[in-house]
Amino acid sequence: MTKLSVDNSGSLVLPAEIYRPLGDQPLAVISASSAHLLLGRPDAEGPVLISGILEEGAVTDLLSYFNMFRKTGILTIELEGGLKSLYFQQGEIVFATSSFISEDLGEVLFSLGKIEQDVLLELRSMVGPGSSLGKLLVERGVVAPKDLWLAARSQVEHIIYTLFSADSGGFYFRSMAIDQEQILRLSMSTQNIIMEGLRRLDEKALFMRKIISLDYFPQETGKEADDLTQAEAGLMNLAQAGQQTALNLFRQAGLREFDGMRTLFGLIERRLIRMEDSPTTQVEGVLGQILTAYNSLFKVIFVRVLKTCPQFPQEVAQSLRDLPQPYSFVLRDVELQEDGTLDGQRIVTNLVGLEEGDKKKLLADSLCEVAFTETMALRRELDAEQARPLIARVQEVTTKIRDMIGRNE
Repeated sequence: MTKLSVDNSGSLVLPAEIYRPLGDQPLAVISASSAHLLLGRPDAEGPVLISGILEEGAVTDLLSYFNMFRKTGILTIELEGGLKSLYFQQGEIVFATSSFISEDLGEVLFSLGKIEQDVLLELRSMVGPGSSLGKLLVERGVVAPKDLWLAARSQVEHIIYTLFSADSGGFYFRSMAIDQEQILRLSMSTQNIIMEGLRRLDEKALFMRKIISLDYFPQETGKEADDLTQAEAGLMNLAQAGQQTALNLFRQAGLREFDGMRTLFGLIERRLIRMEDSPTTQVEGVLGQILTAYNSLFKVIFVRVLKTCPQFPQEVAQSLRDLPQPYSFVLRDVELQEDGTLDGQRIVTNLVGLEEGDKKKLLADSLCEVAFTETMALRRELDAEQARPLIARVQEVTTKIRDMIGRNE
């Protein structure tokens, strides 16, 4: 709290962080007593009727007060890092805005998996005085009008519900008419919003005891799963690789953060998922066996060819980028490691969402294609006698993998 003093002449000197946002517009005394002084802009739209310090639990009391006395106006809450505004009409919350980037409409659409980050950045750069992000998204067919409306509704709800955990800051309420174009009527009354906000606050604390952090990595435990809901099955499938944080999984599954937390908590409670502070380092099962077999082969070839061809790593890296479909899908964003092997975890992540049989087939065929490419380098760089045993090993591994997945022809 900043302490100020009035000098003998009645002057009050404000620190820069206070007077700069006020600008050079005149101020008037709205109310004063021996314990307080409230200044405001006399000609501003909507006089400030109430202001104060935000303490733990204050949001609930504020919303109840404005609802009880059927107030119309805007409640602005200033928090560390930004501010939020709640719009009231006859005591009911009809809209909300936020200056926090994480609560921007574009970020909400991204968190729901409706738009990719690169597209979002491009469209944001095009927003001008005559256009909004939402308008551009619909006009360009990036987001359907229905999805935009649902995201806007989700945005407003998120802005409100996250306020219930705020325990410091300041607030003020201006009594004023609400522009009808800004109204996005919610399906719940303010009283129901208060009850839901408090419930979510309690449940989130419970969820986080098991989840620990949304930056942790959910991983399957291998326990048999049955009677899963659609949301649970989707999250389980995405968590197979153990390479995505909880937040990333929610986005891929199209779940809002709170809904994702509830779903993840249920899976942890049933011991179908465990939380790890780092991604899985080993791929298990048939996929792991396929990767191990081919990576062992790639390592041997890499060491041998590198002796006569220093640019071999660049060749392999380029060949990975030039692969045709569907191999390029399986190996997208896969980097060649220092020992000539491929990042198995990245590959498995690329396969998420496919049927188990399709995963095995695509993985085997894609790695076989890489092995074929490296075989050509063997023939080019080594004489026939040196290359023969390595080429035989390529054929041996390929046959073994085909037998393993039942595709020996």
